[in-house]
Amino acid sequence: MEIGRWLEARGRLHQPIASLSLVDLEAMATAAISRWIVLQTEKLQRAGWPPEDPIATFLLG
Repeated sequence: MEIGRWLEARGRLHQPIASLSLVDLEAMATAAISRWIVLQTEKLQRAGWPPEDPIATFLLG
């Protein structure tokens, strides 16, 4: 979904994905990964993930 949002915000939806530059593809991937990290962090917080866990430390720290 985040990639779709990024593409809509960028505009020019009529252009094929193949016409995107490397910078565009990197920005799209960064947006999607960032959103995934936020969602996973929220999920860990709701689940009461143990604070000593290295993944929780990385994501929640």
